Amino acid sequence: MTLNEDPLGPLSPDFAKQFVRDVRRPPCQLYLVSPLDVTGAFPDRLARALDAGPVAAFQFRVKDIDQHAAARLAEPLQRICADHDVAFLVNDSISLAKRLGADGVHLGQDDGDPREARDVLGPNAQIGVTAHDSRHLAMEAGEAGADYVAFGAFYPTTTKDVRHVPEPVILSWWSALFELPSVAIGGITPANAAPLIAAGADFLAVSGAVWNGDEADAIRAFDAVLKG
Repeated sequence: MTLNEDPLGPLSPDFAKQFVRDVRRPPCQLYLVSPLDVTGAFPDRLARALDAGPVAAFQFRVKDIDQHAAARLAEPLQRICADHDVAFLVNDSISLAKRLGADGVHLGQDDGDPREARDVLGPNAQIGVTAHDSRHLAMEAGEAGADYVAFGAFYPTTTKDVRHVPEPVILSWWSALFELPSVAIGGITPANAAPLIAAGADFLAVSGAVWNGDEADAIRAFDAVLKG
């Protein structure tokens, strides 16, 4: 099996045509992911974004710096999130999430096991797992105690290298079978978000569409799409 093959095989496109979102599920919400550079004026930009409209969660995502430096950068952002009642999650690092007392952690496939994260972070931590385009990986994450699974990248993105491009129908399949929330990620903008919402995404993870321009305008534009 290659990396891009789901052992469960392809999903029928007809599944999407038959999909109806369960009215008991909360409406789709926004999940904001930081740019890699959160220095300088970024805390002010984050506050401005969170003032502009509803955001459910913020993921702190930095690379190639030591944990002490990462913690210094994270602390003001964590305070801003707390002031706005936004969940603060750390990308990749269970130990940094523990150090910060973060609300949770997001794990890639090579970043640790959800069971280990639960042991370290406790029963109330939000633990997310990347499932790429694989229903099999998503189900494994759920069985391991993840609180949400992330599918993507749905669209071209410059935020990270893309090797997996699922069809939106995977969100419909997941929503129909599992209560665990799904996060759609990858190149999502206000202009292309609607099909993912309609397919059943519980959260839209967005980064460049917000930080590459006016963050407040972008949040307001996403809010309009999410409200339909």
